Amino acid sequence: MERMNQSRTQRVAQLMQRELGQMLLMEVKDPRIGFVSVTRVEVTRDLSQARAYVSVMGSESERQESLAGLRQAASFLRGEVGRRLGLRKAPQIVFREDQGIAESIHIQDLMRSLDQDQGHE
Repeated sequence: MERMNQSRTQRVAQLMQRELGQMLLMEVKDPRIGFVSVTRVEVTRDLSQARAYVSVMGSESERQESLAGLRQAASFLRGEVGRRLGLRKAPQIVFREDQGIAESIHIQDLMRSLDQDQGHE
């Protein structure tokens, strides 16, 4: 039973990631939401909550605006996800910024600057 619940939550998480990504791209018209991609979704075992991790491009203020827009759209997105996935009760969606992509870009920039510094010696 435990394994079945785990595979169901993983399946729901993957489907939610796909649906949220499509809705953000095609249907959510909030001008505050810039270029946002859903990197992963984690769903609690009882399917009551989902944490949607998003990569947000732009300056710090643009990223904060995008996250505010996502939080405002969360109830609409929850209803749509529930309807599209055929869930009796859709998970409450909490958006979190995924720092992974920004961190890897920062590391690449540092590596480039080190390479350039070593080339000038």
